[in-house]
This record gives sequence, structure tokens and C-alpha cells, in this order.
Amino acid sequence: MSAGPSLARPNPDSLATFVLDLEDYRRRWPGESDVVDLFAALLHDPADPFVRARLAGHFTASAWLVDGGGTRLLMTHHRKLGRWLQLGGHADGDRDLARVALREAGEESGLSGLRVMSGIFDLDRHLIPEHKGVPAHWHYDVRYIVCTTREDFIVSDESHALAWRDIETLVADESVDPSIRRMAGKWLKGVTAR
Repeated sequence: MSAGPSLARPNPDSLATFVLDLEDYRRRWPGESDVVDLFAALLHDPADPFVRARLAGHFTASAWLVDGGGTRLLMTHHRKLGRWLQLGGHADGDRDLARVALREAGEESGLSGLRVMSGIFDLDRHLIPEHKGVPAHWHYDVRYIVCTTREDFIVSDESHALAWRDIETLVADESVDPSIRRMAGKWLKGVTAR
């Protein structure tokens, strides 16, 4: 019997935890301070940045979903964007983005027993193109490491396909999104290991 999702961080519902996580990310990645500033500014915006209806930009969360050996990443061939990306999605009002990343990883992969690691792994602000009448808008994507020991994924309606990819090969693969290459580099450096 597999355990349900677990959250390896204290007080997961607190926005204060998110602020602390942003500052920890800034400390670990000082070259990305400008990105942290963008995320902090959005967090303090009076319009709710955790709902997708805020079309000036809103928070999303993604999972850097690695296998038990830490050598492969589960990627989705995203149905709307038509690209190979990490699993993830909208917060839809949930202010605990680690929980959002965990939820999205489970929903999009069908994998059980997933575990999210504490702390932010990566931050990425990217423009989402217009789609079916929804205007182009910014996603402020907060990425977390999610681990699994299972490999028997199920492809959801949000994907054309899922595939395990060797992380080492992603660093130099020009066909994948630049943020995937950046995260692969971070992962291989082992800087986020605690």
C-alpha cells in the first residue's frame, strides 16, 4: 500500500512560509534576485495573485518530478502549449504552492506516493499565449522538487504524452525549453541538496 502525498515543510498554509522560501531562494541564487523581486511584488499585489482570473499575471506551480534514483525527470508533452515541459498548473486560490505542485504532479501523472521537498527549486516568469479567447498573460511559476519511487504513470487529458527523460541529457538539448535546461543544470550541480 503506497502512502499518500506528503509535505516536508512546516505550516504549509502560511504566506509567511512562502516569503521565507523566496528569501532562501534569493540567498541560494543571488544572480536571480531580479526574478525574486518580481515574485515578491506579485505576492503583495492587492488583486489576488493566486487565481487565474487575474490576467495581469498569476502564480502557478510546477513539479520537477524525479525518479527514485534522481537521474530522470517525468515530462509532459503539454496539450495546450504543444511543448515538452515539467508537470504543473494553476493555484486556483490555493496559497500553498508546494501543495499545488504536488497535486498537479499527481493529477497529471497518476502516480501515487509522491513527496515534495521543502524549499523552492526554481522560479520562472513566462508569457502564456492567447488560447481560446483567454488573452496572453504572465505565469509566475514556482517550481518544487517532487520525488517518486514509481514509474507507472498514466497520461491525463492535459497531455499528449508523458515520458521519463534523462536529466543529464536535458542540459544540452536545444529542443527543450530553456528553463528545463536551467533546472537540469541546477539539479546536476546538486546545489539544492540539503
